Amino acid sequence: MTAQLDAVIHPTHRLRICAMLDAGTTVEMAVIRDVVGLSPSALSKQVSALVDAGYVTQERSQQDSRRIWLTLTPQGKTAYRRHIQALQEIVAGSAQPS
Repeated sequence: MTAQLDAVIHPTHRLRICAMLDAGTTVEMAVIRDVVGLSPSALSKQVSALVDAGYVTQERSQQDSRRIWLTLTPQGKTAYRRHIQALQEIVAGSAQPS
């Protein structure tokens, strides 16, 4: 069975966010903002799409409500890994001689 690209994860910024969250358990939103290079409002929009899809959870710090921590949900981890598999299949298929 061929893996399918995930329309929610596919946009570059969301793919990078998921990659960071898959590499770590929980990542502070400010760290993601700095690495991805988005403004706070643009990052919030991308994260909201992932949260709405059930792929990411966000939790505010109890000590400082301005700090937000993001985590990839089990559903998000599965969707991200399937998306990566689909990308790998596309690349592998284009590398084979016809």
